[in-house]
Amino acid sequence: MKKTLSIVAIILISFFQIPVTNAGDDGEKKLGKIKNNTSYEVKDCFEKVNRGIFSFNQAVDKVIFKPLAKGYRMFPQPVRSGTSNALNNLGNVVTIPNNILQGQFKNATVNSARFLINSTFGIAGIFDVASYYGLEKQDKEDYGQTLGVWGAGEGCYFVLPILGPTTVRDSIGSIAGFVGGDAWYNVTVVNDTRYFSEADYYASRLLSGIDFRAKNLESFDNLEKNSVDLYASVRSLYLQDRSRKIGNIDKTTETLSDDDWEELDNQ
Repeated sequence: MKKTLSIVAIILISFFQIPVTNAGDDGEKKLGKIKNNTSYEVKDCFEKVNRGIFSFNQAVDKVIFKPLAKGYRMFPQPVRSGTSNALNNLGNVVTIPNNILQGQFKNATVNSARFLINSTFGIAGIFDVASYYGLEKQDKEDYGQTLGVWGAGEGCYFVLPILGPTTVRDSIGSIAGFVGGDAWYNVTVVNDTRYFSEADYYASRLLSGIDFRAKNLESFDNLEKNSVDLYASVRSLYLQDRSRKIGNIDKTTETLSDDDWEELDNQ
């Protein structure tokens, strides 16, 4: 029973942050223009239910997560930058095995070197020392992306309470991390050593969500303000973003306007 509750808690904390797509490498999301001629097929098998859950998630975000993100923004920029660096460094334990599974051996080598250098000389990743030596940050990878590269279809799109948008394929990819694919999860939750505990894992996931939300306060406000149908916009953004990531396509998107949209360039 305790194990089951732990897994549920992990999933909630891991995905709570935003009812919009995955973040870029620095946690900031590029919000692009949804073109009318997009021929992307959407398998929204439970749209009526999804819309209800989406509205619930929006309410939770406004009451809980958005205020937390605003509070987080009150910390000095160096503190927030160091936090982001440490969280991104920790994310390499998932990115590296997926680099290998996708045949991206050069990226796997670079990310491994970055992880070793930043974890030691960068003091647990707080400082991005590796970039100083020419080892630039690489795109994040996850098991959902790997399944896509291997040819697995996305399946139905659906929205989960608190967790936000996902697909069958991405959900299976997320589960892979909890059954041995995430070294940080294994060290903290599965083994629960004297040095690391479950609390460390939960705290890192929660902080990652708050950090992501704080970086995108204006972007998501603009998305809500400029969308005729916010649910459809979020769905399209999520699916297009995942498609670009799986195809390793340049993340640059067309912006609505210089005033209304902030294009986030540092991927």
